[in-house]
Amino acid sequence: MSQPNVDREDLAADLERARADFHHLLDTTGADDWTAPTNGTRWTNEELLFHMVFGYMIVQKLLILVRIFGRLPDGASRANARFLNAVTGPFDVINFYGSRLAARVYNRRRMGARMDRVVASLQRSLRREDATRFMREMHYPSRWDPYFHGSMSLAELYRYPGQHYDHHRKQLTVSGVREP
Repeated sequence: MSQPNVDREDLAADLERARADFHHLLDTTGADDWTAPTNGTRWTNEELLFHMVFGYMIVQKLLILVRIFGRLPDGASRANARFLNAVTGPFDVINFYGSRLAARVYNRRRMGARMDRVVASLQRSLRREDATRFMREMHYPSRWDPYFHGSMSLAELYRYPGQHYDHHRKQLTVSGVREP
């Protein structure tokens, strides 16, 4: 559902909040914690931390899609979302193993810099958006993520990665975790 009043400062602050908290997690995670299992996932803490960064990375790509589908007839993004919902099973497998493999490249030594670059990119994009584009919507595969809704505006898409981050943060089992 669209939000008529978009508070850019709130969206920007949420991006920065997660970026700063992510660095706190990287700085306080103990040596034995990186490979420990998480709570409620099949990932290790390191793999889940990468997956949390990936939530921001995917938004960069979704911003492009919402700009395209937001200009097309509603049926185009609805059909795309139906197709993506239909392939949820393969997506889940790719999402799981993709994060597992990517954590080897963007590991504990590199993922902080990656998070910084992605959040900086999202901040720049957020500053450039005009008010009318914030209301542009598209349909999303609601079976892919509990924070994807059937239809979301560009403003809601900017809120999504923080929701995804907070959800997974609770599943970490690192000793340095403190409430954000």
